[in-house]
Amino acid sequence: MSRKIAYWGTTGLLGALSLFAAFSYLSGGREAVEGFARVGYPQQLRIILGIAKPLGAIALLAPGWPRLKEWAYAGFTFAWMCAFVAHYLANERKESITPLVLLVLLAVSYVTRPSDRTFAKASNLETK
Repeated sequence: MSRKIAYWGTTGLLGALSLFAAFSYLSGGREAVEGFARVGYPQQLRIILGIAKPLGAIALLAPGWPRLKEWAYAGFTFAWMCAFVAHYLANERKESITPLVLLVLLAVSYVTRPSDRTFAKASNLETK
């Protein structure tokens, strides 16, 4: 039971935070625009991530589609690793902590996900 709570708690939180970030990115929020500029990222990346984040959140939360879930986990991992490096290299040490926390939450979500949401389990069911 606690595994299920850990999965849905972390996955739900990540989904909500991703939707909030996407809204901020796509609406051109001052903090988002300035943040991308400070770390040297182009504003086009802000738009791309603003589209990708809600799609990733939907993929994590929706039932089925185990292969798509694996890609969503990978996409969030790459995005937050890049965010950590970008903030760290821009001497924004405090801001570099947030992507690491998100990566830990993502890892908890990944490790505690139910077997019907894993690609390996779904692949085995398809071949039988």
